[in-house]
Amino acid sequence: MDAEAAKFIGAGLAVLPLLGVGLGLGILFGNFMQGAFRNPSATAGLNTQFYIAFALTEATGLFALVIAFLILFS
Repeated sequence: MDAEAAKFIGAGLAVLPLLGVGLGLGILFGNFMQGAFRNPSATAGLNTQFYIAFALTEATGLFALVIAFLILFS
């Protein structure tokens, strides 16, 4: 196997966590909106936890993307 082909395969495998991030963000936003529509007065109390969960989920995707770029361009 060529080294260039191995880079492409490795970068492709490193991007697979982005699938989980997309699903996780969809579930996160869907459940938050469902809870906010059911009880609008409790939305203010959940905002901090929601933003922390969003940031951690998005950071996982960014880490996976950075690793893929490092594999691809090094």
